[in-house]
Amino acid sequence: MNTPQQKPVPSRVRQWLGSALFTACLVASITPADAHNQSTAFLTIHAETRRLDVEWHIALRDLEDAIGLDTDDDGLITWNELCSRRDAVCAYALSRLHVKEHSIPLVLHFNDMLVDHHADGAYAVLRFQADRPPVAGTFSLDYGALFDIDSKHRALLRLDHGDKTQVAVFTPEHPDQEFELGDNHSQVVPFTSFVREGIWHIWTGYDHILFLLALLLPGVLRFERNRWEPVTAARPALFHVVRIVTAFTVAHTITLSLASLGVLHPPARWIEAAIAASVVLAAVNNLRPVVRESSWVVAFAFGLVHGFGFANALRALELQTGQLALSLFGFNLGVEVGQLAIVAVFMPLALSLRRLLFYPKVVLEFGSACIALIASGWLAERLLDVKWLPF
Repeated sequence: MNTPQQKPVPSRVRQWLGSALFTACLVASITPADAHNQSTAFLTIHAETRRLDVEWHIALRDLEDAIGLDTDDDGLITWNELCSRRDAVCAYALSRLHVKEHSIPLVLHFNDMLVDHHADGAYAVLRFQADRPPVAGTFSLDYGALFDIDSKHRALLRLDHGDKTQVAVFTPEHPDQEFELGDNHSQVVPFTSFVREGIWHIWTGYDHILFLLALLLPGVLRFERNRWEPVTAARPALFHVVRIVTAFTVAHTITLSLASLGVLHPPARWIEAAIAASVVLAAVNNLRPVVRESSWVVAFAFGLVHGFGFANALRALELQTGQLALSLFGFNLGVEVGQLAIVAVFMPLALSLRRLLFYPKVVLEFGSACIALIASGWLAERLLDVKWLPF
């Protein structure tokens, strides 16, 4: 069978495409090193008959960015430093959280500050209390912490009223929300919110995107005679990509479920480092192919690692089994929608360019080198991160 001939690219087109790719790589290279670490806070509110109890978990690294905790500027946050900034922490929290019932503002009184550990590090635990009207009705919450310094920040709310539970996600686009505390509005899980968060998570998780791209780049080529050659037809390439995406999906669904259910919970810091390492290895494999025809195996193996990266926030909500299952399904569905959107944009472009000399030499090789370089920076940053102390 004759090997399809590659068409040379006109010099002007080559220069334009090369400049465009270089610019894209340059923009990617200045992406913050903690590309996947998403800032998340957790609110638990117990609405008793005449009292409202609020427990708010905020990551120490987020408070450091917002008000500064590292008073001696040594890169470590200690308990004494946190205590010395107690009034500032309390003032910041009260200025960013507003609660109303029957349109009447409730005054929150600060009770206590502790420290707890989540999978991704140490969190300050702030406890507040307020008197509330004894009659159930409309309850509203306005959340505004950290949105001004991190557009990726999210706050996950669990609202308990008697034996009923409601869940909500606060974002820069939805900072205030209303709830009904009556019996007819109980056990509500905002399915569409979790779908939306799954899409947002994959689109803002640059390490996930680069890992997926590293697997997709050679999808329209085959490795023969020690070099990459274009595939003869689009159908085998599409089938190859379907296997990769399916393997990645199945793998991260497994570990996302296991981690969210509390069956497995490896330290988030090492998971984030392993995710960065997976991006490096996938990109290097494009430059020095070791795994060729079975790249779906690579997608599955590293997909298990990426699944743990998706799970931390859902587990922290401590939802009941039925609610957790619905949240898991919505979040995972959102991840898949976000993933397929990336594939839908990438594949037509890759198929149209695969016969050009430009594609294997610049898009694949130079692009993979850029991905490996960027991910190596993430890996080093995550391994050396000592911004907070697990005290």
